[in-house]
Amino acid sequence: MKVIFLEDVKGKGKRGEVKNVSDGYAQNFLIKNGKAKAATSAAVSELKGQKKAGKDGRLFGSIPNKQIATALEKQYKIKIDKRKIELSNPIRSMGYTNVPVKLHQKVTATIRVHVAEQ
Repeated sequence: MKVIFLEDVKGKGKRGEVKNVSDGYAQNFLIKNGKAKAATSAAVSELKGQKKAGKDGRLFGSIPNKQIATALEKQYKIKIDKRKIELSNPIRSMGYTNVPVKLHQKVTATIRVHVAEQ
């Protein structure tokens, strides 16, 4: 059975590794004691997403205006020029961030951007 180790297990694997272990050992010891979880496709993709972000929720890269504009168009079919998104600095942490968008000279809206692991 393939498992993802949630913590280091001496002689078996380190945290974040995906390994094959016997079914009985996985079910009766590792999963039961919370030391590992079954390596389903969803769990493996979640693990890959965690490797792109640091432990404290900081990103290795950043989210600039252009990426926010592209995501808005892709998810909600809303076209906003990247220059209208008034982001002082690129987003460098996961979670929710309020981003002002200048729609007109006198109209500024605020959108809430959620940065999550893939």
